[in-house]
Amino acid sequence: MKEKTNRRRFLASSAAALVTGFLPIPVLAGKSAQPIYQPNSSAEGLRFLFQGDSITDGNRGRNTDPNHIMGHGYAFAIAARLGADFPLAGNVFYNRGISGNTVADLQKRWQPDTLDLRPDILSVLIGINDAAAVVEHAASAQTTDEFEAFYRTLLRAAKKANPAILFILGLPFVYPVGKRKDQWAAWETATTQRAVRVRKLALEYDALLVDYPALFDKAVTTTPIDYWIWDGIHPTVPGHELMAREWIMRAANKLDFLKRYNELSAGGRE
Repeated sequence: MKEKTNRRRFLASSAAALVTGFLPIPVLAGKSAQPIYQPNSSAEGLRFLFQGDSITDGNRGRNTDPNHIMGHGYAFAIAARLGADFPLAGNVFYNRGISGNTVADLQKRWQPDTLDLRPDILSVLIGINDAAAVVEHAASAQTTDEFEAFYRTLLRAAKKANPAILFILGLPFVYPVGKRKDQWAAWETATTQRAVRVRKLALEYDALLVDYPALFDKAVTTTPIDYWIWDGIHPTVPGHELMAREWIMRAANKLDFLKRYNELSAGGRE
């Protein structure tokens, strides 16, 4: 009996911690386990595409095996949640992140890996490898102006292909963990400079901006950064979940059918 009592207390205290910290995105199907999708919902038939580097890649499969196509990061968490809560919507999710990619690498494969997939919602997180090239004095390193120009070319091409496309742009991030502590000033400067340009492009293209640095800055006020980002660049499992929650919150500003997530989070679990 004592063991059960202690467990109840633990669960109660854990729930309180969630309320005072980062609220979870609830499962919308609720007690009835019925999908919330309605035939006239604006959720219908959307094509979501996640583009970027290793953070998006998440060690995804390179074939059509549905067990691995979304990787094991934030893109997987988003697709899993929306797919489960809107099973009748006919939405499709693609992950085309590739580990090590820079914005120039994205440009080289933009036609087959983005434009040919005809996304309605294009989520891009890129920049940390561009910053790394600068820090490491790589021959491929680009200036901040060149980074912005390449990025703009990508967005312009996607906008031309689909004038109604919704861009969701993530800010790159880095933290002084592990070997990132070496040359930390250079890492911080190069990454921040590129984040500033992404913010500029988000305004230019009326894109939704996901401020991942602000998200993790908040998280580290109560928990060490290596709990969320294990090497200064790549998130842990909990780190990817935070990113997924933040992405959905920001996406709800333009995608009405997602607003219910934020309403339930603000009001507590139903």
